[in-house]
Amino acid sequence: MMTKSRIGLFGLALAFALAAHPAKVEAQSTASAPATPSYNKPRLQVPGVYRFDVGDLHLTALSDGSVAQDLHQLLTNTTPGEVDRWLHRSYLTNPVEASINVYVIESGPRLVLVDTGAGELFGPGNGGKLVSSLAAAGFRPQQITDILITHVHSDHIGGLMADGNLVFPNATVHVAKADVDFFLDRSNAARTGYDIKYFDQAIKILKPYVDLGKVRTFRWTTEVLPGITASLHPGHTPGTAFFVAESRGEKICFIGDIIHVAAVQFPRPNITITYDLDPRNAAWVRAQNFPIFARERVLIGAPHLSFPGVGHIRGEGDGGYSWVPVDYTNRQVK
Repeated sequence: MMTKSRIGLFGLALAFALAAHPAKVEAQSTASAPATPSYNKPRLQVPGVYRFDVGDLHLTALSDGSVAQDLHQLLTNTTPGEVDRWLHRSYLTNPVEASINVYVIESGPRLVLVDTGAGELFGPGNGGKLVSSLAAAGFRPQQITDILITHVHSDHIGGLMADGNLVFPNATVHVAKADVDFFLDRSNAARTGYDIKYFDQAIKILKPYVDLGKVRTFRWTTEVLPGITASLHPGHTPGTAFFVAESRGEKICFIGDIIHVAAVQFPRPNITITYDLDPRNAAWVRAQNFPIFARERVLIGAPHLSFPGVGHIRGEGDGGYSWVPVDYTNRQVK
């Protein structure tokens, strides 16, 4: 599944980072890296569901599963030793487990999905749990009216199809035109160095919705649905988008894959990943938006931070940041 091509299958995130000044990080031999402790080894869970509100909007975070990633092979503009030191500070070891998070927004008559997970693309045991998580939350795929795609990568569009059939037959897919144009044109593989299989997957999975007239594209900052605004932030892909949902003065921003490895890229936002089409711009998107998110205390929904991937970005005053997940709640309020 791993590849050293310019673009991989999916992004990655970890448990929240404990920030420290980058200058204090020293190289460490990867040969001495400790084994993964038992509590960090993968175990099968019951369907992942976490509910919360933003104003009058009812939101549900759903787990599509998780999958392992070798950061020594994937992270760029860094060294394996530096990666290991940052992981060590967050009580992690390489490889790490990546969450694949999907979000449901209940907005009036609309039931909106943010991304669709990996579907069948990663094989048995690696993602593909969205439909069971939807059922556990009390939703059926046929109820989904709209799907917001942060970018056209396999682990964000994979759940659109299953066994050659539309999983969400009644949904309209909202996605940036730049990503549709890029990934549905196989000639862009040779031009850019992206692996051809990712274009083939997009054609197999997204194009059926295009052919049926179920895709609406946007080119710039656009209110795609009442109270939900899309904005473009190219770098990771040509059409990477944020979606901001607002209600009664509160908002949440779904940021897609501008952050993959919380334990490393929050304290060192200039570290990039092989999945970035344009690593310089991908790092610039973090440099531009992390200060805003921290200063304005924006609630974030991130697809690869540890489930449910909802929380805040905190500035640490040294050019680095850390992740503060929302408090867990599990009680009824009358």
